[in-house]
Amino acid sequence: MLAVRVPKREAEKVRRKLVELGVLAKGYAVKREGEFILFPVTEAVEGFELVEADFERLERRPHSYREVVEVPDEVRGLLPSSFDIIGDIAIIELPEELMPYGKAIGEAILKVHRHIKAVFAKGSKVSGEYRVRELIHLAGERRTETLHRENGIRLKLDVAKVYFSPRLATERMRIFEKTRPGEVIFDMFAGVGPYAVLLAKKAKLVFACDINPWAVRYLEENIRLNKADNVVPILGDVRKVAGKVEVDRVIMNLPKFADRFLGEAMLSVRGGGVIHYYGFGPEEDLFSEHEAKIKAAAKELGFTVEFLEERKVRPYAPRQFNIAIDFKVMK
Repeated sequence: MLAVRVPKREAEKVRRKLVELGVLAKGYAVKREGEFILFPVTEAVEGFELVEADFERLERRPHSYREVVEVPDEVRGLLPSSFDIIGDIAIIELPEELMPYGKAIGEAILKVHRHIKAVFAKGSKVSGEYRVRELIHLAGERRTETLHRENGIRLKLDVAKVYFSPRLATERMRIFEKTRPGEVIFDMFAGVGPYAVLLAKKAKLVFACDINPWAVRYLEENIRLNKADNVVPILGDVRKVAGKVEVDRVIMNLPKFADRFLGEAMLSVRGGGVIHYYGFGPEEDLFSEHEAKIKAAAKELGFTVEFLEERKVRPYAPRQFNIAIDFKVMK
C-alpha cells in the first residue's frame, strides 16, 4: 500500500501532520527501515517521499467488556453499559439474572481495561451509619484498598469500609471553582476527604468531620499524601461540632439525611456564608420539598435564606436524581 517515508527524527512531526490532513491509514503498524519510518496513507500527499510497502494489521482492541464477555443471548441485553472505577478497582451493579455469570463479566472487564486489577459487584445498597455496602468479589485481586486520583489530588481508601463515589468528581470541582482564596470551610460529612483535600488548595482552613473511624483514618492519610496541612480531621457526630466553628462555606454531602442537619449547618456558617446542600428528588419536582425544609430550618433559627443555584447532579434511581442546592444564609 501507499506510504510516506521520513527520517526517524522527523517522524512524530510528520505523523501529526498526516493525522491533521486525515490521510494516515488506521489499523496498521508503522514500519521501520533503517534510519527511516514508513507511515501508511490513504492517498498521495504532496511534499513527502511516497513509496509502496506492506504493513502489518493491528489487532483492534475492544472498547467495552460487553464485546468480549461470554454470556447467554437471553441475558446479554441486561449487561450494564457502565460501572464505577475507583483507583484500580471496578465496581459493577449486576441484576440477579447476571450474577451466575459474574466471574466471566469480571474477567472480561480485566481483559479490556488493563489498569483495573480487581472487580467487585454491588451486593447491597449503601446503608448504615457509615454509608457502606456489601461487595462481592468477581475477578482479579482480592483486595479493597486502592489509590484513586481525581482533580489533581490522590485519595487512599478502602471501598469496603468507606463511602466514596467517583461520579461526584465534577461536582467537587464545581465547588472548588466557587471557593474564594482564604475561606474557612466546614465539610460536615467528609468521608476520606475528596471535598476537603481539594478545597484545601484554596481555603485558609477546612474542618472535615465524619463519624466513620475508617473514613477519618484514611482522611488523615490523604492529608499527608497531599500535604493538605490546613485540613483539620474530626472523628465524631457532626452535631457535637456544629456551632463551635464559624465558617464561610458548608458542604452537606449526605443526600439521604442532610435535611436533618440543616440547623447545625446554619449555626456554623457566618452571616452571608454559603451552604452546599445535597438531597434526592423525584424527576417531576426535584427541589420544592428541599426548599421548604431549608426555609423552615432558617425560620426556626430566625434566619433568612437566598437560593443561589439548583442543579441535578446525577441520576440516582429510576426517575430520581441526586440534587444540589446552593444557598446563602442571612443572620
